[in-house]
Amino acid sequence: MILKNIALAGVCLLVVSAAAPPLRAQGGCASAPDEAVQCFVGNAVRSNLVTLQYGMTMAEFKAYGVSVSKIVQEQPTALAVVGLASAVADALPPTNANGSANVAAQTAAIDSIIDAGIADNILILPAETTAQDLKWFSLDLVNAMNGNNGILLSPGTMLRVIDSYVLTATTSGTVNWTQANTGIATVITNFASAGLLKLPATITTAQAIQFGQALAQITYTYKTATGRATL
Repeated sequence: MILKNIALAGVCLLVVSAAAPPLRAQGGCASAPDEAVQCFVGNAVRSNLVTLQYGMTMAEFKAYGVSVSKIVQEQPTALAVVGLASAVADALPPTNANGSANVAAQTAAIDSIIDAGIADNILILPAETTAQDLKWFSLDLVNAMNGNNGILLSPGTMLRVIDSYVLTATTSGTVNWTQANTGIATVITNFASAGLLKLPATITTAQAIQFGQALAQITYTYKTATGRATL
């Protein structure tokens, strides 16, 4: 699977939907949005723009393509996923502390973050998508960002700030989670009150705190799996 191309394909799906003629789509594809997307995906596979991934059949991959099109059109969720994926690629790389590969640790982290985001109402599943679709899409973005060798800012700062409260609450290798969670709740509440953390009307401060505390547990699990002392 050419993982970097799936994100490009997701953007192209929007272009296909927007550019399709009203009566008949180009290349013999149906004009209905979902059918047009499935046609694009089939053509993309045949032209080697992307290859079948995650053990999917062509039919399953086409259905996933429809899900991707729904995700990228749902702006709040799409933007949140891009931000989380960039944070994971920066702060939770697919390597152990000694530099050896550990893709499973990063994959487990992004899967857990998506689960927490859905549970805490940070991420809203668009119609015709599942949590698994959102995990696959997020992982595709993370993999694309893992290989970026350009000059970047540090999008993982959010995760490192949260992890700092875990480090402060750790004594002799044992985390006092009550202390860590209290610190995380306080900083999120203070940031929200000061206007430094602007939450959408659909997300309460309590939900943001729950998500932040879930991220603390996820990053701690990642550090344990990779042998890292800090992010």
